[in-house]
Amino acid sequence: MDDDGLLYRVYERRLSKELESFSLPQHLGVIVDGNRRWAKEAGESTEHGHRVGAAKILEFLSWCEGLDIPLVTVWMLSTDNLRRPPEELVALYEIITGTIEQIIEAGHCVRLTGNAEALPEEMRAGIARAQEQVARESTLTVNVAIGYGGREEIVDAVRELVRDLSAQGLDGEQVASAISVDSIAEHLYTRGQPDPDLIIRTSGEQRLSGFLLWQSVHSEYWFCETYWPGFRRIDLLRALRDFCRRERRYGA
Repeated sequence: MDDDGLLYRVYERRLSKELESFSLPQHLGVIVDGNRRWAKEAGESTEHGHRVGAAKILEFLSWCEGLDIPLVTVWMLSTDNLRRPPEELVALYEIITGTIEQIIEAGHCVRLTGNAEALPEEMRAGIARAQEQVARESTLTVNVAIGYGGREEIVDAVRELVRDLSAQGLDGEQVASAISVDSIAEHLYTRGQPDPDLIIRTSGEQRLSGFLLWQSVHSEYWFCETYWPGFRRIDLLRALRDFCRRERRYGA
């Protein structure tokens, strides 16, 4: 092992030890950004960048499982991404479907987060087949956000809530009175789950782009310059250490 590798291992062990005295996030969100830029700088194709990024997701989830983080939401495809060139989307659909299959094969519970109707029928069918094999017991639940947009999620939640209330025979005024923060939350894609404690975004972009727009009201954020394919376990540990050192005020 060279000197850089040795120093990395020593620093990684030190960070891991430091985290032992803290409570880690129970829900971690991650915006996996920078696959295309990483590929361009490496002189590789966009598809290669997406494939390396997909492999990194599997590695990242193994780190989270090892740290006993029970819930992770990974944003793999946004509604804005659906406007990318057709040839890139065809490759992305295949990569994402294969990645979901691998996540399930690793024993994790997968929950789709997004508008499935925005995805091709073949992709939906492939994901459905993979989900039939999901393990009954899993220490890690993975929300895979595909065809996802934060505004669209809120609109879908309100529409579903209004339909439910109307089906109960309520009139317009009664429906309006029944709409609340709690009733909308019960119709989100992540219903029944805790809001994210920490959201990580790679590639140097310091914006949420609508990721978990409703749920992130009290979330902590951690941004790093590294493109997603180059994200390391030590980067995750640094994000967690920074999170654990913060005093969460929840608006107070």
